[in-house]
Formats: sequence, structure tokens, C-alpha cells
Amino acid sequence: MPSTETPGPEMNPLRLREVTTPNRVWMSPMAQYAAGPDGMPTDWHMVHYGPRALGGVGLLMVESTAVGPLHRTTAADLGIWTEDQALAHRRLTSFVADYGAVPAIQLIAAGRKGSHQVPWEGEGQNGPVSAADGGWDLIAPSAIPFGDLATPREATPDDLDEVVEAFAQATRMSHLAGYHAVEIHASHGYLLHQFLSPLANHRTDEYGGSPQNRMRLPLRVARAVRQAFPEDKPVFVRITATDWIDGGITIEDAVQFAKELAAAGIDLLDVTSGVLVRDEEARPPTREGVNVGFAATLKEASGLAVAPVGQIGSLATAGRIVGAQEADAVLLGRALLRDPYLALRHRPTDKDAWPVRYHRAL
Repeated sequence: MPSTETPGPEMNPLRLREVTTPNRVWMSPMAQYAAGPDGMPTDWHMVHYGPRALGGVGLLMVESTAVGPLHRTTAADLGIWTEDQALAHRRLTSFVADYGAVPAIQLIAAGRKGSHQVPWEGEGQNGPVSAADGGWDLIAPSAIPFGDLATPREATPDDLDEVVEAFAQATRMSHLAGYHAVEIHASHGYLLHQFLSPLANHRTDEYGGSPQNRMRLPLRVARAVRQAFPEDKPVFVRITATDWIDGGITIEDAVQFAKELAAAGIDLLDVTSGVLVRDEEARPPTREGVNVGFAATLKEASGLAVAPVGQIGSLATAGRIVGAQEADAVLLGRALLRDPYLALRHRPTDKDAWPVRYHRAL
């Protein structure tokens, strides 16, 4: 039987610029590896995201979507670097918006974590795909591989200019596609996180060394995305609070980055941690709301809205976090894979909340 839990503060609306989410229970981006070689959404994406939009989430973040063909993680990644791709996304954004959720999209450049197999084939995300087998060359701040994946080449200044323009172009295409918010992926070991962390960035030029230098590329991207997106729509950044390993990013580093992002016009931090290196010791610990404390710290330091992700599995937990003002919203991942209607479970007989075609079940 559905829960009869009374709606809590997690069900209050949240306004960011001119976009208002109907509640603060949001769907986290989770890669589906279901796009065709053209990078366009397929029927799988409609079937996957549709029930979560119907299920009452306030904001639905479409999975990490590549800003260019050489910035993908796999050949099955979604892409949004062309107008044709953007127009193909419109079917998805229209459905999400029509059923009350705010359509958002996460933009990614993979860096050294690119050109690998999909998770359920071969060695999965640890299995490199060579150029001869349809893969592509990788760039990174330094020529340091991620685990068993191909060794990237050190990115040149021209490469970095291309990355900035690729994010800007993908942002323009996201607006064309009908997304109401965009998120820059600067965590989980992907390209922008690689530049931020001294464990992956051994450069001696203006993009390496000091924290300010290591922030240079992510901040260039942040400013370019903010400029490319309409003023009335918010831009998020998924930020790493800590690498969970000696020599990596610390919460003090994240605070400095968060303050710079605030100055660049970013609206919200999606707070996460870890996954920079293939080391079990560098994985986040298993505990409920593992990144909530980090989110509260970054909120206080930067003045930005925050939404933690990671090991948040219930409406009760979401309500406690928002009610305690530790965060402005929460992002749920696996919990929404298990139950697409989680955000409606506290309203088991509220016909205004549930789709009209389901009323016979109430």
C-alpha cells in the first residue's frame, strides 16, 4: 500500500531565476547508454523518463549528454551538439513539461574516462574501445590514464578552446531543445573534474599547479554556458566536494571553487564526491545522505542554492534535509529507478496529483 505520509517541506516549490520547480524532489541524471550512433534520444528514453515525469518529480535531469562526438563516454551516449539532435530532444522535453516537471539536462565532456564499453558488455566501463573498433582519441589535463582505459594525450590550448565552445554550443542546443535548466558536469572523474584535481592534473602551464589555475578551464566553461543560456533560465554545476583520497580535492578546495562559480552567475550546486580514480579507497563511504553535510557547507560559503545527491532513498530523508535547511532540493537516483512514482507516495488518494488515467487505482 502507498504511504499516507503527510507532505513535508520537500514538496514546496523552488524558484531559480524565472523557472519554478513544483517541488524539491528531483531526478538525478543517470546514464542509460541507449542512444543510437547519432546520439539522439530513442523510444527507451521516452519510456524511461516518462513515468518519472508522471510520478511527480519537481525537476527531471536528463542523463549526462555529450557536448561533442569526441567528448562521449561510449558510442551509446546521448548528444546535443547539433540542431538535429536538439530537435529530437523536443519530444522528450515537451512530454516532461506537459506533465508538470521541469526538464533539465546535464552536459558532459568525458576526458580520460571516454571511449569505453557500455557497462553490461565485456569489461564495461573499465573496457577501452580502440579507434580501430570505433573508439576515439582522448584528451585530459595530463597524459594519465583512468584505470585500464586508453592513455589520453595532454590537451593543447586549442583543445581547451574547443571544449569551451563545445559546452557553449551544447547549451544553445539545449535551449533550442526546450530544456529549462542546464547542468555542467564537473565531477565523477570527467574532464572538468580532472582539471580541478591535482591527482589528475600535473600541468605546469596556466591550467595546472595552483588551485586558481586548475579552476581556469571549469570557470571558462561556466562563464561560457551562462552567457549562452537565456538569462531567465538557471545553470547548475555538479561539483565535487572531496576526492576521498590524499592529495585530491578537499572541501576547502570545493568552497573556493563554489565561490568562483557564484561570481560566474551559476545558480545551484549539485553536490557529490569521489570517483576520480579507480581505487576502492577513494569511493564515498556508504551512509545515508553522504554529501548532505558538504552541501550545507558549500551553501553557507557561496550563498548558492544546493542540491545534494547520493544515498538519499526516501521522501522522509528528503524532507528532513530540506526542512533542516541543509539543502534547497535533493536529487534522487537509484530510488527513482526502483520506484518512478516515489514523489507521489505521500498522496495516495490525491486525484489532483496523480495522472487522470490512473485515478481508477486510487
